[in-house]
Amino acid sequence: MRKAEHVRIAITSDHNGVDLKERLVNWLADHGHDVDDRASHVGDEIVDYPPLCVDVCRQVVDGPADRAIVLGGSGQGEAITCNKIRGIRAGLCQDLFSTRISRGNNNSNVLVIGAKVVTPELAVQIVETWLETPFKGGVHQRRLDQIAAVEQGETP
Repeated sequence: MRKAEHVRIAITSDHNGVDLKERLVNWLADHGHDVDDRASHVGDEIVDYPPLCVDVCRQVVDGPADRAIVLGGSGQGEAITCNKIRGIRAGLCQDLFSTRISRGNNNSNVLVIGAKVVTPELAVQIVETWLETPFKGGVHQRRLDQIAAVEQGETP
C-alpha cells in the first residue's frame, strides 16, 4: 500500500459513533491530515443523521473538504443519505475488501462506517486503506461517467 497524501477531511457521526469519531479524528491528525470535525453533539445525545450527512457531503461538493467520513450505527442510512447528493459517491465499508473496491473502482469521496459493526481497530485500518487506495480509472471512469449521467436524469 502507498502512503496517503495530505487530505482535507470533514468528519461527522451520530450518537452511535461519537467515541469512534474521536479516535479517528486523532488518528487522522496524527497522520498529517486536515480534519474538520463537523459533529456538534457529544455523548449520548440522540441526533438524526441526515442533516449531518448533508453537511459533510456539502463540504466535499463545495470544496472545503477533499473527502468526508460519516459514522453511524450500521452506516446503512448514512450511506443512503449521502448518495442522494449529486457528486457524492459514498461507500459503506465494513471490511478491507469493500474499502479497496470503494476507492479503487468507485473513487468514493465519502467513507461510511458502522460503529456498531466494526471494531475501532478495524475502523482505523479501513480509514487507512481508503486513504491509500488510488482510483484505477479506465473502465471504472467510464462507469462513473454513467453514474453522473444518471444523477443528471439521463439514461447511460
